[in-house]
Amino acid sequence: MKIAMVSEHASPLATVGGADAGGQNVHVASLSRALAARGHDVTVYTRREAPSQPEEVDFAPGVTVVHVPAGPAVVLAKDDLLPWMPDFSRWLARRWHAGPPDLAHSHFWMSGLATLAAARDTAVPTVHTFHALGTVKRRHQGKADTSPRERIETEALVARQADAVIATCADEVAELGRMRMPGNSTSIVPCGVDLDAFTPTGPKMDLGPGPILLAIGRAVPRKGVETTIRALRHVPDATLVVAGGAPGEPEPARLARIAEMCGVAHRVRFLGKVDRDDVPALMRAADVVVSVPWYEPFGIVPLEAMACGVPVVASAVGGHLDTVVPGVTGLLVPPRKPAALGRALRGLLADPFLLTAYGIAAADRARSRYDWGRVAAQTVAVYTDVLTSLGRSPGMTGVFPGTGAA
Repeated sequence: MKIAMVSEHASPLATVGGADAGGQNVHVASLSRALAARGHDVTVYTRREAPSQPEEVDFAPGVTVVHVPAGPAVVLAKDDLLPWMPDFSRWLARRWHAGPPDLAHSHFWMSGLATLAAARDTAVPTVHTFHALGTVKRRHQGKADTSPRERIETEALVARQADAVIATCADEVAELGRMRMPGNSTSIVPCGVDLDAFTPTGPKMDLGPGPILLAIGRAVPRKGVETTIRALRHVPDATLVVAGGAPGEPEPARLARIAEMCGVAHRVRFLGKVDRDDVPALMRAADVVVSVPWYEPFGIVPLEAMACGVPVVASAVGGHLDTVVPGVTGLLVPPRKPAALGRALRGLLADPFLLTAYGIAAADRARSRYDWGRVAAQTVAVYTDVLTSLGRSPGMTGVFPGTGAA
C-alpha cells in the first residue's frame, strides 16, 4: 500500500522535547517505520522550516520525508501555521495528481484540513488522527489557549469529512461524541512504544540515593510538575528528578521558585533536556515515574515507563485511563491534587513488594498491547476497511473506479 502520512508541524526528523516537538513526532516516526516494516511505502509530508532542508529525505527503509514549501522557510509555532495551509494543500494536490497514494493519513487538525482539500482534487481516501482536541485544550487552558479561533469548528469539519477517524484512546472517543461527531467512522488505535529501546533490563542513570521520583516531559505548566513538587511535602525523603526544558525557558525557573516556597528545593533536581537515547536509562533509575498533567490526549511517558518495568502514578485523564491499570501497573490520581498524589506516592514507596509487582505487570502490559508492530497492524485494518468501503483494494495506487489511470 502507498501511504501518505501528513504531519504539518510534527516532523519525524525533529528533536523531541522542543516547544512543538513531542508525542506526535514520535507517533508519526514510529508508525511510519512500523508500516514500512510490513511492506508498505510511506511518505511523510511535513512543512519546510529552513532553506537548507532538502525536498526529500530517506528517513528509514520504505519511509521518505518530504518537506513541503508552505510559508516562510523558518521555524514557526504550530499555532501560527493556519494561514499557510492552503499553500500546503495545493502543493499536496499537485504531487498527488502526478502520483496519488492509496490513502492519506493526516495528523493534527491543520494537517487534516490541508489533506481534505488536497484529497477533494485527487480522490485520495483520508484517515485522520487528532492527537489533541481544541475543545479539551480550551476547557483546561482557558484564556491561555493560543490556538487559532477557527480550530474547534475546523476539527468538527475534519471529523465529519474524513473517511475514518483514528482515536488514540476511549476518552477521545467520548470527547468526539460530546462534539456530536459521528461515531460509526471512529476506531481506537493506541500509540505504541519502542520495545527495543524501552526495556526493563539495561543501563541505569546514576541519580543518587533513593527513593527517586521522575517527572519527564515538555516544560509547560499543563504537564503538572508543579503538582508533583507540591506533593513532595507529603513524601518524606523522596527526591524528585525533573527532566525536560531548555536553558532560559520560563517553566523550570517557575518550578524552582515553587520548590523553594514549599520547602522542598533540596529534594528537587532539574536535569534540563535529556537526549532521547538516554531516556530509557533515566526511567530505569527511578522508583516511580510520575505523570500528572491537567489533561493528556494520550500520554506516551507512562507507556515508556511501563515498558521499562517502572511503576507509574498518573493523573486519571485521557489516555492514562487506558494504559495505566490502577492497582496492577500503577496508580491513578485526580489531576491538580497534590495531597492525593502525595498519599499515593507515600503508600507506594512504603511497599517494596508492590513496587516490584507493579513494575513486572507494567512491562508485561506494554509488551502485550503496545508494540508498534501491533499498532501498525491495527492501523492497516482501518485503512483496509476504508478502501473496501470505497470499492478499492490496497495496492490500487493511481486507479480510481470509473476514471482509469490517474
